[in-house]
Amino acid sequence: MTTLTSNINTSLPIQGKTYSNKPFHFHLPDVLQCAKPTEARGIARDKVRLMVSNKSTDEIEHTLFRNISYYLQEGDVLVVNTSGTLKAALEAHRADGTLLRIHLSTKQAENQWIIELRQVFGQHTKRFKGGQSGEVLQLSSGGKIVLETPYYSNHVSEEEHLQLWQASIEVEDTVESYLDRHGMPIRYNYVKEQYPQSYYQTVFAQEMGSAEMPSAGRAFTPQLIAKLVSKGVQILPVVLHTGVASLELHERPYQEYYRVSDFTASALNLARQQNRRIIAVGTTVVRALETVTTRNGFTQSGEGWTDEFITPERGIFAVNGLLTGFHEPKASHLLMLEALAGLSHIEVTYQSAIEEAYQWHEFGDLHLIIPTPS
Repeated sequence: MTTLTSNINTSLPIQGKTYSNKPFHFHLPDVLQCAKPTEARGIARDKVRLMVSNKSTDEIEHTLFRNISYYLQEGDVLVVNTSGTLKAALEAHRADGTLLRIHLSTKQAENQWIIELRQVFGQHTKRFKGGQSGEVLQLSSGGKIVLETPYYSNHVSEEEHLQLWQASIEVEDTVESYLDRHGMPIRYNYVKEQYPQSYYQTVFAQEMGSAEMPSAGRAFTPQLIAKLVSKGVQILPVVLHTGVASLELHERPYQEYYRVSDFTASALNLARQQNRRIIAVGTTVVRALETVTTRNGFTQSGEGWTDEFITPERGIFAVNGLLTGFHEPKASHLLMLEALAGLSHIEVTYQSAIEEAYQWHEFGDLHLIIPTPS
C-alpha cells in the first residue's frame, strides 16, 4: 500500500470551480475509461483498485478493493442499495427508418416511463434531439412507444440536457417481462461489447428496478461481506432505482424512486448517537438517505420519489463517508463529493487518480472517502 502526500501538481488539467451548482472540470484521458468488466479481464470483482482518502487530512492510500476491511473498523456502518439492474435498452425505429436505442429510465406507472432517445451509428450512439410529441416508435421486437411530452420542457434548456421523454409503452404482458425477453443492459460508447445482465448486478441486488447498475457495490463478494460482518461492520439496506446515468454538462439529477425502512432509519440514528462512522456505498444511497434525513441528523423511514440535488450549498447530513466510482468531468455527482469532502480534497484525489491511472465508469476502480477513525 502506498501513501501519497496531498501536494497538488498544478500542471494537471483540473480546474476548480467555486460558483454555485457547477462541478469542477478536468480532462479525462481516453485510456482511463474502463471498457471491460472484471469477468472479461479475467480477474475477481474484488481485485479492482481502491483509493482510500481521508477527507480530514488529505492522506491518500492505494490498494485493492479486497483490502477494504483494513480501512473499516468495528461499529462502522455501510449502507447499500439493493436495487437490481434491468435490461433497460431496446431498439426502435422512427417512421423514416431512423434506428434509435431507447433507454428506459424511470417507471412512473404501469406502462408510463421516462425514456432517453439515442440514435444508433454502427457500434456507437449519441443523443437524439429530433423526437416529436405524439410520435410513434416501432420496437424492433414488437410493440410500440408513443412519445408524450419532453421531460425537461418546463425545467431547463433542452439543448443542455438529456433527451428525456415521458412516454407510453405498448407491449404484450408487462414492460418488465418484455425487457427481460428482448432488452439489453444499457451501455455507452466506451463499452465496446454487449455483456450479460449478470455482469451488471451487484451482490446486494434484491428488487429489480434500476436502469443502470448501482455500481459502487459491484466489487463486493459474499466472502468479503462475511469478512466485514465478522469484523463488526454493520450493513444496512436502502432502495433507490437509478435512472440513466449519462448526466453531463452540469445536468442535475431527476426524480427517482427510493425506499428507506424503519429498521434502517432506526439503526442509523443509533449509530449517530454512538458517534459511529456511516459510509454510503454509492451516490444513490446518499440521495435516498438525504431525502429522509433532517439537518440535525435524524433519519426517518420513507418511500416515494426524490428530487434531492446534493450540492455544497445544501450540505450532507446523513453520512460522513462514501464509497464511489470515479465520475466524469462536469458530472453533477461531483457536487455531492464536494459537499461531503470539500473541493480541495476532491481536486487532490482526482489528481492522484489520474496520475495513478485509475479506471473510470461502472466497471472501473473505486474511491473510499472516510473521516479520521473515531
